[in-house]
Amino acid sequence: MGWVEKKKDNTSYSFDANLTDQPDDRASVDGKGPFFSFSAPLSGKYDDKGRGVGPQAPCYKPPWGRLEAIDANTGTVKWAVPLGIMEGLPEGKQLVGNSGSAGPSVTAGGLVFVGATNDKRFRAFDSTTGKQLWEAALSGNANANPISYAGKSGKQYVAINASGVITAFALQ
Repeated sequence: MGWVEKKKDNTSYSFDANLTDQPDDRASVDGKGPFFSFSAPLSGKYDDKGRGVGPQAPCYKPPWGRLEAIDANTGTVKWAVPLGIMEGLPEGKQLVGNSGSAGPSVTAGGLVFVGATNDKRFRAFDSTTGKQLWEAALSGNANANPISYAGKSGKQYVAINASGVITAFALQ
């Protein structure tokens, strides 16, 4: 989700600010200071306290999450693709990116594995083009970095922690 905050001169923006008398804190939506998240319910419905009902979407133009490949030698973006879907949107319009946090893992064979979304998916992309090659539905959100390992037989696997459940897939 996006947020708006006004940085004040000579102000520390420490994640520990909520434990001090400092007037500004960007560490918590419910904490002190100029940290405001703007979102709207996809349902268009609000409860009696004005809070959105159901899945929320940021109040700015998508993509709301992207996977980007950066050329380490030049710092330029090689490719960027929306990462994640919003299931509350109409079919065919769901690929708008989704919030989450974690990094991808890249294999020597040129696959980028990532689960850093809040849509309960684990995906593989081509490291050269950014084309999505594979997707698996998970039992929970996979906001963790994937791992890749070789089994005793030499077969390669990729695994992800999705809400405390480790799920592994064999590579062919």
